[in-house]
Amino acid sequence: MAKVAFLGLGVMGYPMAGHLKNKGGHDLTVYNRSAAKSAKWTAEFGGKSAPTPKAAAEGQDFVFCCVGNDDDLRAVTIGADGAFHGMKKGAIFVDNTTASAAVARELYAEAQKRGFHFIDAPVSGGQAGAENGVLTVMCGGDAEPYATVEPVIMAFARACRRLGAPGAGQLTKMVNQICIAGLVQGLAEGVHFGKKAGLDMEAVLDVISKGAAGSWQMENRGKTMNQGKYDFGFAVDWMRKDLAIVLDESRRNGANLPVTALVDQFYAEVQKMGGKRWDTSSLMARLER
Repeated sequence: MAKVAFLGLGVMGYPMAGHLKNKGGHDLTVYNRSAAKSAKWTAEFGGKSAPTPKAAAEGQDFVFCCVGNDDDLRAVTIGADGAFHGMKKGAIFVDNTTASAAVARELYAEAQKRGFHFIDAPVSGGQAGAENGVLTVMCGGDAEPYATVEPVIMAFARACRRLGAPGAGQLTKMVNQICIAGLVQGLAEGVHFGKKAGLDMEAVLDVISKGAAGSWQMENRGKTMNQGKYDFGFAVDWMRKDLAIVLDESRRNGANLPVTALVDQFYAEVQKMGGKRWDTSSLMARLER
């Protein structure tokens, strides 16, 4: 059992912290910007809550964080009453936020100056993956602290791997989102085409999912896309945030991402349709307007 803090109890962080407490058996202290959410979490799982990130981080072996974006991350780490002001020497900070590689490198350097470790560790698997404790975790940072924290991470993961230096976890998550964007658009177009052709798309998806066209998205979202249901977790607003990070990084490294840029604009159209909180499979709704 380790002493662990978790900062950020959103749709991802809330169940992730729960797995660290119940499955991992760790001594958990949580912090959330809304104290009511912290109170709800402690009523459900036990543990303690703290009034600030600094207070939550004090004396902990590991501090996890899952917030919205780069600015939120800076606020809870190096901002006033941020966790970095309370962490002890040798502790490990694990950031599960999907953020930029630049902020990961910035916070890694700041942690090094203060005598503790920083691992960027964005996750994939969505709300369902967080609730079921089967997330995929992509990590960047130094090998030794990663090896120390990996068994702790596995309380909410089915796969976890270090991909390289600081920022490598965030860059890997960008690859993940690039692949998803094109795949979901292709699936939406396929389902849309099949419906226009008068096919029984339930039967079609059953057949083609067993072949080369098969994917997680097809297995989990194909039939609901066909039914016009888009309430399954990861929201369009969050995908656009992630794709903005991807496209910004591509401008720095020279990667050519025409499909990703196009799908980002398609998601902007979905937002204008009122689909900001629809899940990413709602690209289908744009085709069926």
